[in-house]
Amino acid sequence: MSAKAKVDEEKCVGCSACVSACPVEAISMEEGKAKVDEEKCVGCSACVSACPVEAIGMEDAE
Repeated sequence: MSAKAKVDEEKCVGCSACVSACPVEAISMEEGKAKVDEEKCVGCSACVSACPVEAIGMEDAE
């Protein structure tokens, strides 16, 4: 079991910094919010570091 990125949509401001930070293109913008494709996410947490409003965290995948 590995950790996956999880977006808090309440905090997400739609800046898309996480999209360009993701090395495996697992994040896209949908309706102005970041959306993580858990199938593609490798748990590197680059997006967590890139997010200026701390809207992304890592959660254990089921």
